[in-house]
Amino acid sequence: MLRHGRARRSSGDPYPPEQIDLMDEDAMTHPAEPWDGWPGADGRGGRKLAVSIVVNVEEGSEASIAEGDKGPEPVDELGVVPRAPMRNFGNESNYRYGLNRGAERIFGSLAARNLPSTVTAAALSLERAPHIVEMIKHGGHEVCAHGWRWLHQFKMDEAGERDFIRKARDSIERTTGTPPEGWLSRYLLTENTRRLLIEEGYRYHMDDYSDDMPFWDAIDGRPILIMPYAIDTNDMKLWSEPAYTPEDWLRYALDSVDALLREGEAAPRMLSIGLHLRIIGRPGRIGYLDRLLDRLVQDDRIWVARRADIANYWRSIRPYGASG
Repeated sequence: MLRHGRARRSSGDPYPPEQIDLMDEDAMTHPAEPWDGWPGADGRGGRKLAVSIVVNVEEGSEASIAEGDKGPEPVDELGVVPRAPMRNFGNESNYRYGLNRGAERIFGSLAARNLPSTVTAAALSLERAPHIVEMIKHGGHEVCAHGWRWLHQFKMDEAGERDFIRKARDSIERTTGTPPEGWLSRYLLTENTRRLLIEEGYRYHMDDYSDDMPFWDAIDGRPILIMPYAIDTNDMKLWSEPAYTPEDWLRYALDSVDALLREGEAAPRMLSIGLHLRIIGRPGRIGYLDRLLDRLVQDDRIWVARRADIANYWRSIRPYGASG
């Protein structure tokens, strides 16, 4: 029996007060029954694994003294984070590389195989890089909001966070012509985030790492589809863990595909692959992405799809409140 209800904090919440317990089982619905699988080229079910390729576009909206922020962007390939309030010109140029060269490689690799992706974009990044918008439109990719800027929102009060969420939606609609259906925070969020997304018209939320399948959540009876993301298959590890090589990343991603395909024989699964323009878009790394994409297109048990399309299919077979 699938359950739904109001999301709430649990009375025995083990997490610090500033974090929210998003695992209230009374508020979430998970599928327990067998089903035919994800759609194939003919529109019928039967595929065992849905793969969501997520291209993060954050470059141009990261923290910077030049933008009036208190410090420079702390996410740096070398881990060099000045404590003084100074511009880190080297890291700023590293981010620009993603816009100048990385993007054309990644979107080119996808286009060569006619593969769609979901572009989780900080809205200001798209405003400042119209050539990226053209690549997205030309490739038929979906844009999911990744903040107004690529900044943390966990310290915002409710009014500030609502404005942040609303500005991202309105900006992306102006830039691309289509409002975003989904939202991904810069990892840390607030206990208000999901409710605000519902109130501002978003249809799915990515700030969850608890499952290999979509599921429903609801607040005050108003549902939103949760589309879990993944950190383990994300290319960010190539920056955060210097000893982690592109070959390591590829092997792990392929092992994840194989494991979920095995499980998919009994119950279909979903896999997220997170990419960044400035990371996998480097010349020494892009070939490893190409090898992964070749594996995906060669297996007819796999459906590579935009998150919005996966979400829409899920709504058609597991509408909110369905049971049995």
